[in-house]
Amino acid sequence: MSEGAQRLTEAQRREFLNRFIGQPDSKTKGESKRYGKTLRKAVPRDVLGAWQPLVGRASATDLLLSQDEARVKELVPLRHVRMSADPFAFFRGAALVMASDLSTLPTTGIEVMAAGDAHIANFGLFLSPERRTVFDLNDFDECSRGPWEWDVARLVASIEILGRTRGFSVKRRDEAVLAAARGYRERLRMFAKVGNLDVWYTHIDVDDIEEALSVKVSKKEAKEIKKALSRSKSKNNTRSTERLTECKNGHLRIVSRPPEIVPLRDMVPEVTEANLLKHEMARVVAAVLYTYRKTLSPERQRLLERYHGVDIARKVVGVGSVGTRAWIVVLQGADQDDSLVLQVKEADESVLERFCGKAPQKNHGQRVVEGQHAIQTSSDVFLGWTRLVDASGKTRDYYVRQLWDGKAHLNFDLVTAQDLTKIAYACGEVLAHAHARTGDRFAIASYLGKSDIFDRACLSFAKRYADQNEADYKEFCSRVKGEEVDEERIMLDEELARWAKSAKLPLRNHFASVRLAETEPHKVGDQMRAMVGEVKEEVREKAKEAATPVEGLLNKDESLIQRIVTNHMD
Repeated sequence: MSEGAQRLTEAQRREFLNRFIGQPDSKTKGESKRYGKTLRKAVPRDVLGAWQPLVGRASATDLLLSQDEARVKELVPLRHVRMSADPFAFFRGAALVMASDLSTLPTTGIEVMAAGDAHIANFGLFLSPERRTVFDLNDFDECSRGPWEWDVARLVASIEILGRTRGFSVKRRDEAVLAAARGYRERLRMFAKVGNLDVWYTHIDVDDIEEALSVKVSKKEAKEIKKALSRSKSKNNTRSTERLTECKNGHLRIVSRPPEIVPLRDMVPEVTEANLLKHEMARVVAAVLYTYRKTLSPERQRLLERYHGVDIARKVVGVGSVGTRAWIVVLQGADQDDSLVLQVKEADESVLERFCGKAPQKNHGQRVVEGQHAIQTSSDVFLGWTRLVDASGKTRDYYVRQLWDGKAHLNFDLVTAQDLTKIAYACGEVLAHAHARTGDRFAIASYLGKSDIFDRACLSFAKRYADQNEADYKEFCSRVKGEEVDEERIMLDEELARWAKSAKLPLRNHFASVRLAETEPHKVGDQMRAMVGEVKEEVREKAKEAATPVEGLLNKDESLIQRIVTNHMD
């Protein structure tokens, strides 16, 4: 056989190696670069700046209300209230709406592991397993394979909307949006010049953020920046335990802070510390943690086995996430000073999956975890997932992580317009890193190019979509106006429920259910009628003794207890 016959072509060599190492075929670096440039003709970069709602566009409010069906019914009004706060709060909860809109726009067809909800408030600080504070994406509930353009669009639109909400000038808003696009483009081009391992291990250290934000600011502002960044280092399990728990009769338990945090013992009257572990909800959470352990590596399983559970509570999270099932579990190790707080959060279908196809993972918790590992520089050592069937027979997926591990969000109510520009640039860099790790960085970088055509397109889109968001926000507020929720009243109802439980008043889950008795008074039994006077007096006495806002709230509405009691008697 001749030498020429023995020599494989480059394409054959790559195909052979790809089969040998079990990897799919892919373009060479040069091929990807050429492909990226050809895409400029098929999808000109300035086209990315276009936004015009299609005729017959789905109602944003209808899309959002469709998500409520799978959520905890009693928390849905709270979600609506939080999203009604301002256009930026609405935008944060409207990832599905934007995914639906973006599905109508042209893309290059290059897919990455997209975050799915890469708005500016979903970037923050956290401690890596090496205890280094890094700046990265920190929300992965919606991650799935999808167009890289969608993440960029959500980021730049969020910056424009935040700037408008804060009242920043057009000039300052433009600077911030352009900075995010430029940060993305420049960092992608840098990643196209280095090797795979260099891309993988790159991270943005907190010192880089601090240095960037501290340039050309006053000493007072610099001090505030340092203070904000240092919070991430103190937000650990020790601090979370201090803030979320109390010691009662020598035992650690979660404090009640409704509606944000409601311990299981307060949600269901018959649950006490004595029978907590026998109750169905406790069994459910125990089952979640049991199966979750199997998704951890062996050494982390052994670490988790050194802890035992001490209390469980429901926790309301975020804005758009309000109503999804989320729990916190406090575990104790050697003593009360050795604690671990885990969050068990429901994972549902990603908003991207409706338009980009189903994720390959059969468990949405697994989708979130694997997406986070792929996107994030360094992930939580206790990150895992599980699945269980609830009492109604519904299968629900969950992911598990530490509640706090140096996690800290930047306070956008305090940042200046100048700070926003610097933060936006860093967010663009972080997003570029996520896409370089999970997509064809050579093709994307080549498509973006050296000029600011892409940056200007992002600015155009951000302005147009911010206008659309304002229109959607107004429609949403008008539709849910009758569902106004007083968070203080929810808290008061929960507190009264806890006290009523101590008096053995046979209420259902909590005092919010008292309102049901207004329409179904026949359900009120003789036992309740006989105890009304005693309970009324006890609640009054405990309200006076309580070191909570309850006493003040009762003073504002002296008729509240009588109204509740009367509702049960009628």
